[in-house]
Amino acid sequence: MGIKGTNKRRPTHPGGILKRHYIEPLSLTISEIAKDLGVSRKTISKIVNEKGAVTPDMALRLSKAFNTSPELWLNMQAKYDLWIAEQKSADLEKISLLIPAFMPLEA
Repeated sequence: MGIKGTNKRRPTHPGGILKRHYIEPLSLTISEIAKDLGVSRKTISKIVNEKGAVTPDMALRLSKAFNTSPELWLNMQAKYDLWIAEQKSADLEKISLLIPAFMPLEA
């Protein structure tokens, strides 16, 4: 990831993936998914409508229900969140590099 404007295309929100790749093809309802995952209908609705984020707990639930990895859901959410933050951060260009590029970071 770079400074604002380097990645112009908005990443897909995980709720969009959930809707298009799982809910619609499997003819599931938000209520059915919520019941199966043990969460409220409102929680799933917010994610599917891209108004809520996939948390680590939700990533675990989705991965179990749809035979995926929790990292899949968390990585999608992180990419989406980072892109949104880059769009909102008008002052990123004002930040100067504090360490030389060749300086290794200690683990």
